[in-house]
Amino acid sequence: MSTAAPWTISRVTAWTAKDLAGRGIESSRLDAEVLIAHALGLKRLDLYLRFDQPLADDELARIRALVERRRKFEPVAYIVGEREFYGRAFAVDRRVLIPRPETEGLIEAALALLPPPAEGVAPRALDIGTGSGIIAVTLASERPDLTVDAVDLSPAAAEAARANIERHKVADRVRVFEGSLYKPVGDARYHLIASNPPYIDTAEVDTLMPDVSQYEPRLALDGGPDGATVLRPLIHGARARLVEGGALVVEIGYGQGDLVRSIAREAGFTDVEVRPDLARIERVLVAR
Repeated sequence: MSTAAPWTISRVTAWTAKDLAGRGIESSRLDAEVLIAHALGLKRLDLYLRFDQPLADDELARIRALVERRRKFEPVAYIVGEREFYGRAFAVDRRVLIPRPETEGLIEAALALLPPPAEGVAPRALDIGTGSGIIAVTLASERPDLTVDAVDLSPAAAEAARANIERHKVADRVRVFEGSLYKPVGDARYHLIASNPPYIDTAEVDTLMPDVSQYEPRLALDGGPDGATVLRPLIHGARARLVEGGALVVEIGYGQGDLVRSIAREAGFTDVEVRPDLARIERVLVAR
């Protein structure tokens, strides 16, 4: 960085965006604004009110440190330590997958499938592969009458989920278990089972953008040789753990619609559909 002119917020933002774009980062302007705002302890929109504000050496040093991490393709969510999902901020780090907007479609489907509060039923839900806890916390927050059991194979992810559960004040209704699929909850039965499992073909994981392949936990991405190593036992094990009229909702990957329809029917579900996301890609399996 040259010192010929004062480094204002505007100048640093423009320089950072250009630098990141030159390294192949498509969201360079947005990333620059988020990182600079975080370094300065501001909201992103506040930058526009202070564009002409000169920056002190210590402020520039904090910005440089964050930008250097992004230059190495570390995801912005990990750098700033959180990501918004369904209107709530969740703490995230390298122990857990970063929440995606597509998963909000799973939430919409799940909420619509729960028994209406007016029916006087105390509904129970199970979140398999909870990660940061976004599904469990969001469902519990949206439905104050709901209790949720959340399961994750990774003890580190389970710890991250517990922190978000405490953060959003739903610890009285959300429990976290460590273990594989249904094993930690035994024969318990639920009105809803929801999951965003690993569903990417093993051969494809290393071809993903470096933000994903180099930083996000492989355990949460790798779905085995055909992407269905977890999907199959997840779907097959669901029917015996649903109450009468209960439903399974599962996020799936690109091109997996026909596969999961087949698996669901093999598992004994007769009411099976796959719903598209906003990009018209089949994204959420719903099986009743």
